[in-house]
Amino acid sequence: MRTSTIDKLCCPFDKKDLELTTISKDLEGKIIEGFLSCKKCKRIYPMIKGIPIMNPDEYREFKLEAPLMEKWSKHLKGKKIENFRLVAKDSDVNSLKE
Repeated sequence: MRTSTIDKLCCPFDKKDLELTTISKDLEGKIIEGFLSCKKCKRIYPMIKGIPIMNPDEYREFKLEAPLMEKWSKHLKGKKIENFRLVAKDSDVNSLKE
């Protein structure tokens, strides 16, 4: 996926901008692997083979995404994933609901 395409995407839940973390690119500079994260609700969406996976939470399975997130853990900047959200390692996911 081209970075210009990513600039047109927004979080499907709150329509806020997404932040891109690139894991790998092809020779043309297209993003192959990475993830998008919402600046407001902190949801995280993996990008696999250039395709962002932006399904509603109820249609996602954490156990299927967990190996990817573990592989990408060094790119999470000291955070962890709970309920498909990027949170600080010592925070509680309930604080996001406030």
